[in-house]
Amino acid sequence: MAEINDIAFRELCKKTGASLCYTGMINPLTQQKLQLEDKPAIQLFCTSESGIAEFMKKYDKTARLWDFNLGCPAKNARKLGFGSFMCHNLQEIDKILKVIRESTDKPVTVKLRKSRNINKIIKIAEKYCDAICIHPRTQEQGYSGKADVEYALKLKKRTKLPVIYSGDVDENNFKKLEKKFDFLMIGRAAVGNPGIFSRLSINKQSERISFKDYLELAIKHKLYFSQIKLQAMNFTKGLKTGKEMRRKLILAKTTREIREIYSI
Repeated sequence: MAEINDIAFRELCKKTGASLCYTGMINPLTQQKLQLEDKPAIQLFCTSESGIAEFMKKYDKTARLWDFNLGCPAKNARKLGFGSFMCHNLQEIDKILKVIRESTDKPVTVKLRKSRNINKIIKIAEKYCDAICIHPRTQEQGYSGKADVEYALKLKKRTKLPVIYSGDVDENNFKKLEKKFDFLMIGRAAVGNPGIFSRLSINKQSERISFKDYLELAIKHKLYFSQIKLQAMNFTKGLKTGKEMRRKLILAKTTREIREIYSI
């Protein structure tokens, strides 16, 4: 998830039982300093193979897995032509996945969305990838409407690759979906709620994670204030006083003010 999966948040998810945590989308040409000490799955977005081999050589030791995103439906993805807006360019997809595969011995996955070319993309993925992730909504839907689980199941029957299912996975449907797919990806249900993984894991006791836990890790990793403020907003989800807290957080200009709002 773009902007959500910073290192502090990933560490909380891992602590509470997530088997694998992904970075947000990273362009291989980035000059940004990356915090990958937790060895996450590194999620790439791009429109050409430029810079991929060099980037992967630099960071392969810190990656548990490499993922190529062809599912993002965001406005900036439309503007720049990446994510789900690249699914028409089969030749370039083939080139990119080929370079990724040749640049690592780690697992390689591709994230897909419901589209006209999905069967053709899966055939390409079968040459280079170890698994595919499917979010069964169309580009136009974004995150609205219901995820089409039956569509994802039909795709699973058509491919020899393991299928990671993504789309409205939460505590209510996890056990049912777990029986139908090889792996499950939890996205929006974990935003501001990393403790969800402890409630779903048979090996973990249910753990209540608060914003204070996040803040301690964020300060340890020296995250920017803007990132801390974003997560502070997210952690108000489900709180009785959440609406009033968000109103105050919008005006907050320091970490100290955020602490006062959360009474920590």
